[in-house]
Amino acid sequence: MKRCFRCLSQKPLDEFYKHAQMSDGRLNKCIECTKADVRQNRLSKLEYYRSFDRNRASRPDRVAARESYQKTTEGKLAIARAKKKYTVVHAVRRKAQVAVGNAIRDGKLQRQPCFICGAPNTHGHHASYDLPLTVTWLCPKHHKEAHRQAAEILYAEGQRETMHF
Repeated sequence: MKRCFRCLSQKPLDEFYKHAQMSDGRLNKCIECTKADVRQNRLSKLEYYRSFDRNRASRPDRVAARESYQKTTEGKLAIARAKKKYTVVHAVRRKAQVAVGNAIRDGKLQRQPCFICGAPNTHGHHASYDLPLTVTWLCPKHHKEAHRQAAEILYAEGQRETMHF
């Protein structure tokens, strides 16, 4: 048994995180109090942690590790599984993307500059996947922004779990 210095409760040792530098090998704060402190810290520094989370994948060590993993057999199999899952989960979306690609290839649809800034490198943005060849041409920056805004609207309406961007 051990006493938590935060909530002052007597609890079994397995309700404390392991900590090699403590004399008994356990942290002096129980797991529940530690979790509450971590939640409070994140909320008090929310913008910092959101920025960190957004930029974490771009760190050079993570990019190198990802590239290295993707070259392994296991990495190639993981990519194949992810692609297969995407085509199943997003069947309508994928069908629309293929239709746009085929129409561009066949000359039935012509890529236009970004509707917002005029940049030449664009993606076809679907307002509705039911009309696969009706697209708004947006540069990658504005395309991401359009999806972010749509996600915020659906989140505010409580429908976020139905979105698959």
